[in-house]
Amino acid sequence: MTPQSLIATLEDQSLMVPLAFSLAAGLLIGIERELRRKPAGLRTHALVCVASALMTLLGLRMEDWAAVLPDGTQIVSDMARMPHAILTGIGFLGAGVIFREGPSVQGLTTAATLWMTAALGIVFGAGLLELGVIGTVAALLVLILFRLVQRVMPPKPVIRLDVVVPATSTLDGTQLTAALAGIGLTAGPISLAQDIGLGQRRYKLMAAGQDQRIDCDAVAGALRNTADLQKLTVVPLDRDTGT
Repeated sequence: MTPQSLIATLEDQSLMVPLAFSLAAGLLIGIERELRRKPAGLRTHALVCVASALMTLLGLRMEDWAAVLPDGTQIVSDMARMPHAILTGIGFLGAGVIFREGPSVQGLTTAATLWMTAALGIVFGAGLLELGVIGTVAALLVLILFRLVQRVMPPKPVIRLDVVVPATSTLDGTQLTAALAGIGLTAGPISLAQDIGLGQRRYKLMAAGQDQRIDCDAVAGALRNTADLQKLTVVPLDRDTGT
């Protein structure tokens, strides 16, 4: 490499334009993830998109490789292998942002955006700039516009509750529903189990709400004021439908 060859590469629009578009696409999607405070944010998505574009450009320019081959050697290239290898590798990166917390699974949408970002990098690297721009816009619409649509849809379950009270407690399903309504949650069907031997009643239910960011302490505080509790378990459900 010489300074002249580096300058010539920087002036090569067939290389620099796809890389610039891939960087922009990764940054745009990464900003949305960063604003949502997700584990894979702006830098991760930008790097994934640019790296995918680089690998695609590398495969497309095999004639420029500095490889010394025996005379008569024939190289058979299958460009379909490069996208497959990139997306397979991204699968491992996506798995790193998915984790389980109780019965809920977090990070699914972030893993999907990483996969989408890699696909956009491949598209830009292949020189299909218009298709890449359309894909970037579609991804942003899904992440931003569809989140607004979710706000007018029926609320989804956001927490799972397990409430244990003495058999003599005055707490019933109506009071439990009212306590949850006071903090903006709608109680679903309530199951009741009574253990005569232990002198306990157990209520199990899921509660729905528009706000996916649930304050478990606030939920516990609202229920503690209803009756003497022997046990209370509050478990957030999957908040990655749009996370």
